[in-house]
Amino acid sequence: MRFVWTIFLALLGTCCFAEDWPGWRGPRGDGTSQETQVPTVWDGQAGTNIRWKSAIPGTGFSSPVVIGDVVFLTACDPSSNQRLLHCVDRRNGSIRWTRVVIEAPLEGMHKLNSRASGTPAADEQAVFVTFFRTDDGSGERGVPGEMVVACYDHDGQQQWIKTVGTFASIHGFCTSPVLFRNEVIVNGDHDGQSYLAALNRHTGELLWKTPRVHQTRSYVTPLLREVDGKMQLILSGSQRVAGFDPVDGRRLWWIEGPTEQFVASMVDDGDCFYLTAGFPTYHVMAIRPGGEGDVTESHVKWHVNDAKSYVPSPVVVDGLLFVADDRGIAHCFDTSTGERLWRERLGRHFSASLVAAAGRVYFTSDDGETTVMRASREPEVVAVNELGESVFASPAISEGDLFVRTREHLFCIRTNP
Repeated sequence: MRFVWTIFLALLGTCCFAEDWPGWRGPRGDGTSQETQVPTVWDGQAGTNIRWKSAIPGTGFSSPVVIGDVVFLTACDPSSNQRLLHCVDRRNGSIRWTRVVIEAPLEGMHKLNSRASGTPAADEQAVFVTFFRTDDGSGERGVPGEMVVACYDHDGQQQWIKTVGTFASIHGFCTSPVLFRNEVIVNGDHDGQSYLAALNRHTGELLWKTPRVHQTRSYVTPLLREVDGKMQLILSGSQRVAGFDPVDGRRLWWIEGPTEQFVASMVDDGDCFYLTAGFPTYHVMAIRPGGEGDVTESHVKWHVNDAKSYVPSPVVVDGLLFVADDRGIAHCFDTSTGERLWRERLGRHFSASLVAAAGRVYFTSDDGETTVMRASREPEVVAVNELGESVFASPAISEGDLFVRTREHLFCIRTNP
């Protein structure tokens, strides 16, 4: 009976906290999982705790998203110029179907970008993807084109495809859609007439389009949070941090700077919003929620320059802000004061954003090595795990599975698979 009760409690704990991972950085858009049975030890070459490993046609750095028993991810086939959407069976890694979203010349891009970097967003009925399309076949960086958003049902039938607006950036394209009520929201920060836009989830009709004051490339995915009883869309990028009304796109408040370009998404803990940026200068900042208009002087709680984190998004756990420095260095800050509590080199370079579960933080380097750290005020390594392949996409967590996309494969990692 004691054995049966132990098994029951273990299953109950897993079921109670099982979650889908429906978009960029998971169900809350901040890299956190409420699950307790997330693996901490694996070895890609030895096969330890590898549930399955599946070759993914094409290339891309978009992260996997998980809804029920399927995994969605995007790719580009450079031999055919096709931008692809894959639907993968989460149980065994087999590809259920692949759809060609667009076919267009290969755009120029930064060496750390890909032509399929935008992470899809999905619900129980549909999946939404974004790509860049241009008619210019020169491959030069910064050639203008347009942002394309498409919707497919879970059987792979295209429901609609729309052009949102122009786009140009010498770093290439990356926009991850965000779902809110009846809307699909996309960030169009680029080197031109930048915008934030919302499309009807069911028809693709443009619902609103808000011009961005500063017109500079940035790749931040907006964060949806309730502030003072109302939902806000929080976005850093293009020389400004700002809050918007997701219903109509109206700008509510803003903070100038602190730098020109942003990639990392913001996070929050209910007390403050936290950002890491960027280029050409580096910043870690805590911003109080609320306010109206220009709150640059009143709503910055603390602001430090102790981490050079441009691309990887941070994570907040139990009053601690964990930051992955692009150069392979992990940082831990006290969220209340901004004091840096520790700093440890964990790898050569970080591109993947952080994820956290069960009091642990996962740092994945470009070399495919994941260091699992205890979420504590002192640096404590739980495990160091190798996949043996390079990783630029951010992990996903769902129902006890950890999904990691490498250059060649999609791995499903599970304790005692």
